Amino acid sequence: MTTMTPGSAAHDRAPRTPAGSAFIRACRAEPVAHTPVWFMRQAGRSLPEYRRIRDGIGMLESCRQPDLVAEITMQPVRRHGVDAAILFSDIVVPVAAAGIELDIVSGTGPVIADPVRVAADVGRLRRITPEDVGFVDEAVRLLVAALGDTPLIGFAGAPFTLASYLVEGRPSRTYGRTKALMYGEPQIWHALCSRLAEITLEFLRVQIAAGVSAVQLFDSWAGALSEADYRRFVLPYSATVLNGLADAGVPRIHFGVGTAELLAAMGDAGADVVGVDWRTPLDAATVRIGPSHAVQGNLDPCVLLAPWPVIESEVRRVLAEGLAAPGHVFNLGHGVLPETDPGVLTRVVDLVHASSAR
Repeated sequence: MTTMTPGSAAHDRAPRTPAGSAFIRACRAEPVAHTPVWFMRQAGRSLPEYRRIRDGIGMLESCRQPDLVAEITMQPVRRHGVDAAILFSDIVVPVAAAGIELDIVSGTGPVIADPVRVAADVGRLRRITPEDVGFVDEAVRLLVAALGDTPLIGFAGAPFTLASYLVEGRPSRTYGRTKALMYGEPQIWHALCSRLAEITLEFLRVQIAAGVSAVQLFDSWAGALSEADYRRFVLPYSATVLNGLADAGVPRIHFGVGTAELLAAMGDAGADVVGVDWRTPLDAATVRIGPSHAVQGNLDPCVLLAPWPVIESEVRRVLAEGLAAPGHVFNLGHGVLPETDPGVLTRVVDLVHASSAR
């Protein structure tokens, strides 16, 4: 395995360790010397060193090897000089630890052997203990030691998104089975989401105890819902997770895709920072979310495939719109695309830092 030591390759860059951590300060809506930047899916498919180290190793197996997790997490910090690392993992890791048989199939995503469809199926989803995810604890501790002053972001999938995978059995475009259960069998739905909230909360508590500096709750597919349905069927369980971490002392980020009409409700769920996808300008999002939350986002990932003058113009636009919020963490509006040139990501980091220097 490639060593985790920073500076071990020709393209490596020293991790950024800004005094007072611009990332944490921005999450808390405190003054910063520059707008911090990191990228969702920065630890992954766009990096050739990632593809080399993952060659022949399945996704779930990769997530369970602390040394490998630590090395992959460090790769974009070295290469790009981002202001935060995010733990390399997958949102279904705690679900697998809870006893659900699943596989992460290349080109498809999580595939559940026996989907959750009836009340008895919910009983198969047991609570998890720290021992069930001890490999995550070990990986975080390795990373905290290696990263120094660079913050590490822990993460988990939100109850709705996890439920959608469990009910559908695999990724879905319509979430038909999920909504059918939600509308037709609300008692089963609420029992399922309640158990998933417990699992997610414990999973994040393990990461916080091991030393992460912030956490992000991914509700990737919540944008499939109306605001009324979100508030009734989803918000209570995301709030259970986020409010359950209120006394943990770390910033809480809440992100979903296609959530323009849900931003106010997502703000109500209890996060300090609301992630915004590329469809909603940050200044407009701030009006919807309210002045008590920082924002994160929101360059369209596809812009990174355009010529540099276009990228530069769009980065500057996002930075200008982010000034409307009390705090802004620059990011993409979703994850880095596999075909993205890593050199472009590095240039974006440099541009964000230089253009936003106070």
